[in-house]
Amino acid sequence: MFLMDLLIRRCSRGVQPELEAVARAEQMEPERLARGIARGRIVVPANPAREHPLCAIGSGCTVKINVNVGTSGSRCDPALEEEKARAALANGADALMDLSTGGDLVAIRRKMLALDTTVGTVPVYEAVRRAGNARDVTPDLLFTVIREHCRQGVDFLTLHCGVNMQALSALRADPRKMGVVSRGGSFHCAMMMQRGEENPLYAEYDYLLEILAEYDVTVSLGDGMRPGCLQDAGKLAKSVEYVTLGTLAKRAQEAGVQRMIEGPGHMPLDQVGYNVRMIKEITDHAPLYLLGPIVTDIAPGYDHVVAAIGGATACLNGADFLCMVSPSEHLALPDVADIIEGTRVAKIAAHVGDTVRKHDGWKMDREVQMAEARHTLDWDEQFRLALYGDHAKKIHERDGETETCSMCGDLCAVKMVNELFGTGEKKGKGK
Repeated sequence: MFLMDLLIRRCSRGVQPELEAVARAEQMEPERLARGIARGRIVVPANPAREHPLCAIGSGCTVKINVNVGTSGSRCDPALEEEKARAALANGADALMDLSTGGDLVAIRRKMLALDTTVGTVPVYEAVRRAGNARDVTPDLLFTVIREHCRQGVDFLTLHCGVNMQALSALRADPRKMGVVSRGGSFHCAMMMQRGEENPLYAEYDYLLEILAEYDVTVSLGDGMRPGCLQDAGKLAKSVEYVTLGTLAKRAQEAGVQRMIEGPGHMPLDQVGYNVRMIKEITDHAPLYLLGPIVTDIAPGYDHVVAAIGGATACLNGADFLCMVSPSEHLALPDVADIIEGTRVAKIAAHVGDTVRKHDGWKMDREVQMAEARHTLDWDEQFRLALYGDHAKKIHERDGETETCSMCGDLCAVKMVNELFGTGEKKGKGK
């Protein structure tokens, strides 16, 4: 077996040339970036089999956004999924995950890997399709699919290594209303219950690390026991999985394999910070990748907003990587409009996270400049600084060209105070 000179080990020897641009993008000293990677506090998922812009995730880095795309068994349109992927990237996504379960999975993945970005997958989905059902997935098949994804150029893999017999026992001892809502988690539960054997990804974890090390692929340790509703947030299974993931994260780090942690699912807003901090402590501050958290269960159609609330709170407490939640979450396979809206809302949540992750982050230049542009009623500058300026401009102009917004009109407080104090030079009108 050819062993890659792993990025973690190379960074322990000093700054690597390919990371100079990443450090500049993060406004971070290259030495600090290298130390973070060597310690496992930062990951840069980058399969050497393909080139693309590098994305740093973790301590001291800006919050990154992942967008899930992929076919399903009931709706398989590879061209649509490629369109959705491109729309996600155009609207600020830093990474994509191909979660396809319908059609020619290898060909669909090849299309995603042709895009100029970081790409992840969940290999157990393909293993289940090949076997016909989850119960018939063998360890050999699962490891074969994992190796194929690595060889094809995937940068990071979600692998549910923490869904083991102990977690399954916890689920039985402390039952939950929603049971297991993770597809990968449910597949592994079915495999264990069918055979009465341990999850092969847990039982043969050292072998899994050998495969990942051979290709220098990052493992995203999946949250297969995440709660699927607020009522399950305090149940035992998720906490048992947390502890297991802490042990597995340490073993991956020692093997030179980059790793992220996934979590924590649906939970009340006041539990988000505690859970994020607990995961961080248990896993030695490994980069944390999460969807949501979803902080209410009664807003279907607006779960992207719910997730943004939970995601911003999670970032305040140390989360590093947000998975986009679309308006169709829990309802349907997203369409292009759902992907655009979900990506934009997730990007806003990530920016809010960035304003609090660093000391005085809310004083960043862009925020200061926007305050000044609003003070001077400089609409063109406001649209330039806005995360999605074209959208803002369309709203401003729908009542015609105005010096102020049409809500306040001639009673604009900003204009009145500027006139009283002789401040705020009048500027562009949004042309």
